[in-house]
Amino acid sequence: MNGLLFFDWKTLPFLILALIISFTLHEFAHAWSAYKLGDPTAQRFGRVSLNPMVHLDLFGSIMMLLVGFGWAKPVPVDRSNFKNPRLMSIIVTAAGPFSNLLLAVLSLIVWDLFYYNHWFEHFSIGSADAISVFLNTMLGTNLMLLLFNLIPIPPLDGYRIIQDLVNLKYTEGLIKFERWANVILLFIVLVPPLRNVTLAPYFSLIHPIAGGLQKIILSLFGFHV
Repeated sequence: MNGLLFFDWKTLPFLILALIISFTLHEFAHAWSAYKLGDPTAQRFGRVSLNPMVHLDLFGSIMMLLVGFGWAKPVPVDRSNFKNPRLMSIIVTAAGPFSNLLLAVLSLIVWDLFYYNHWFEHFSIGSADAISVFLNTMLGTNLMLLLFNLIPIPPLDGYRIIQDLVNLKYTEGLIKFERWANVILLFIVLVPPLRNVTLAPYFSLIHPIAGGLQKIILSLFGFHV
């Protein structure tokens, strides 16, 4: 794959499954948290659901596979329904990346349990390899989505969080920035030299983050680190 994730044809089915699960949980987390905090907008649109069909955007999914940059359908949120619009909007926005962190941690926990308890030995070589590849793909995909969504550029979650954190007097300036930011983001993602200069160093954090998570998880489960 020419993009933020790399795969060969053997791992493509695992990547597609990982993306479906990850995108679905990410958008569900936005919708569910908004509903629980008092905004029924997403619920009325049927978005408080784990059905991938209500969250996935066909063109966005294709772009994700082709260039490593894609999107799901944005969750509609009416912040005027929140008792504390700024704080609750931050929580709703952060719920998406947090869901990716949870999926990454869960994938790593399951892989560690399989490896250190020798559960892979109970499966055929092909099945054991399939389980291992899927869990590793889930880990990498969700760490990538976590890091990417935290970039403070519209329309990503990181920008929405910053938007609610900054002083209100700067909001007008941020809105003007939004007009150009989407174009800038597309250029960064779609032009390889720009992508290599800006995003590649950022995503090089995936391996140390995964390593750190694994050490924490192994310690919690009592395995030797």
